[in-house]
Amino acid sequence: MAAPGARGRSLSGLLPAQTSLEYALLDAVTQQEKDSLVYQYLQKVDGWEQDLSVPEFPEGLEWLNTEEPISVYKDLCGKIVVLDFFTYCCINCIHLLPDLHALEHTYSDKDGLLIIGVHSAKFPNEKVLDNIKSAVLRYNITHPMVNDADASLWQELEVSCWPTLVILGPRGNMLFSLIGEGHKDKLFLYTSIALKYYKDRGQIRDNKIGIKLYKDSLPPSPLLFPGKVTVDQVTNRLVIADTGHHRILVVWKNGQIQYSIGGPNPGRKDGIFSESTFNSPQGVAIMNNIIYVADTENHLIRKIDLEAEKVSTVAGIGIQGTDKEGGAKGEQQPISSPWDIVFGTSGSEVQRGDILWIAMAGTHQIWALLLDSGKLPKKNELTKGTCLRFAGSGNEENRNNAYPHKAGFAQPSGLSLASEDPWSCLFVADSESSTVRTVSLKDGAVKHLVGGERDPKNLFAFGDVDGVGINAKLQHPLGVTWDKKRNLLYVADSYNHKIKVVDPKTKNCTTLAGTGDTNNVTSSSFTESTFNEPGGLCVGENGQLLYVADTNNHQIKVMDLETKMVSVLPIFRSENAVVDGPFLVEKQKTLPKLPKSAPSIRLSPVTACAGQTLQFKLRLDLPSGSKLTEGVPSCWFLTAEGNEWLLQGQMPFGDIENISSQPTISLQIPDDCLSLEAIVSISVFLYYCSADSSACMMKAILFSQPLQITDTQQGCIAPVELRWSKCNNVT
Repeated sequence: MAAPGARGRSLSGLLPAQTSLEYALLDAVTQQEKDSLVYQYLQKVDGWEQDLSVPEFPEGLEWLNTEEPISVYKDLCGKIVVLDFFTYCCINCIHLLPDLHALEHTYSDKDGLLIIGVHSAKFPNEKVLDNIKSAVLRYNITHPMVNDADASLWQELEVSCWPTLVILGPRGNMLFSLIGEGHKDKLFLYTSIALKYYKDRGQIRDNKIGIKLYKDSLPPSPLLFPGKVTVDQVTNRLVIADTGHHRILVVWKNGQIQYSIGGPNPGRKDGIFSESTFNSPQGVAIMNNIIYVADTENHLIRKIDLEAEKVSTVAGIGIQGTDKEGGAKGEQQPISSPWDIVFGTSGSEVQRGDILWIAMAGTHQIWALLLDSGKLPKKNELTKGTCLRFAGSGNEENRNNAYPHKAGFAQPSGLSLASEDPWSCLFVADSESSTVRTVSLKDGAVKHLVGGERDPKNLFAFGDVDGVGINAKLQHPLGVTWDKKRNLLYVADSYNHKIKVVDPKTKNCTTLAGTGDTNNVTSSSFTESTFNEPGGLCVGENGQLLYVADTNNHQIKVMDLETKMVSVLPIFRSENAVVDGPFLVEKQKTLPKLPKSAPSIRLSPVTACAGQTLQFKLRLDLPSGSKLTEGVPSCWFLTAEGNEWLLQGQMPFGDIENISSQPTISLQIPDDCLSLEAIVSISVFLYYCSADSSACMMKAILFSQPLQITDTQQGCIAPVELRWSKCNNVT
């Protein structure tokens, strides 16, 4: 069916008629009156001499969740279509998704309804299809989605706001538009009456649209979009928000799971660990065997008691709140999309950790939950359990102000605390303004640190520039963490795929790690490392390690701030841990037999202490002009004959994917050592071909590393280089 003549393609053509309808609906009392008003409106709009027609989807756009690209005037004839103009970073767009999920569970394409997401990016990073694929998985989007990277449809319809819904009739004729979030009742009213109206006229078809879900093509993984990570400074355990699996993991520093709570599906249930559920949890904070969780899509703050093995709710009512003041008891106080949390201290010098600061992304504010009775800066005494706004007007803007209630944030998503003087502040990763801000713990004053620009309403001042203060540019940062040892702030510059470091004294912001490339390099130096939308980070091991939730790579990366090396924390379960969520059981590789011709290279002995991590850097050279064989993975294996205890919980094998970016192999000496001397063997198998692929070869090399284990604390151990060259067969 060819596109009919257009009556004008912008949404403004709907405005007069729809405005009259919405005023009339305000006076309607019964559901029957509302249904009748919408039915009459459709008679009017359907009777226009020419349809207000939506443009065809441009050719060449990238589609997800479909078998093939969709055409408005070929595939969607006879359907009521809801176009969702959104961008995946936007909290308002995220808030709308449950309404769309509910709608598509009520009406299917067989009923005549189809939802199509039209991704219209704000940030350059959001135009990249791989990043959109990650968002489709993260938010469980199952309807067709098109990447309108150049916003051509957005511009033709003169859409002006994220999110915007446009409801189409069975001829591609525009019927309604809904701007912003919070219109679930109208969305259901308009679509249900549109389906009835056009069914009465025989114009609705029940044909199915070819759906092919992107998520069905992916293997399971131990982590799925981990959003945040924090460290228990007493036990060195890590707490990971395994956001995509809707669960919280407590793991030992070697990656072994101690507790898995929640998952694999979203839910909202308190109780014992095996029954409790979460919905896309983000921020986590741990103290004295108590974990607090920002249960983001449940709009709750949850409490996990590791000793009692129970989960409870301490703030929120389970539905999105619009209150921008607060002040009620936590479990009676509605809140909106809490994204990160951090412990703080009230005005009392005696108590510690009696405040939970909350980055309330949904209302663009910073809130506080009183874990005990106490005071906030310039506030009267507050009772235990009170949950209230501390800073931010609720307007989405980049506004700094000496009065905290007059300041404005734009989707604050990361928090860290520097309680000591001269800082005495909260650091805030304010994602949508692409800034890092500070909130004074003495008077609540909100100040700029780095990124953004001076105009408080300009939320498009983003980039990737190292510099000082406002001259530095970030792109949608989601996480911050304070390094008390060095007086430095680390920033997860999420959409630039980098980790940056800020000196709050000079406001100098520089890149610490990450090339900006999203290809996953598992082990490397800081300068060669890669991340993919890292969402959270924390400092551990007395300031030696920086743990990074590398969200879209589904990993926790470990940055050694002394050796400047990055590795991946292996996540694995013990026999005693209960893991409810899906878990990748990697097929155990069998160590091939070494050929007799394999060179055996004995390395100089290394002295290390329990808990220390050794790193072996592969430095392997192939003959000039040769290349690794495609489809036959080169690999490495760790063994310790007679001392297998050394490898418990370690990653004992891995692939060598690129000869120009070879992996670093990590080995952490266990805390409980059964012997003071051991030999670790690293077997390497290289499969390579000549440049013209006329001849393919295999080469095996055996490296033997003698270890001497001591009780004496050792200094930093430089990575051991494992060198081999085919040309001279030497290390």
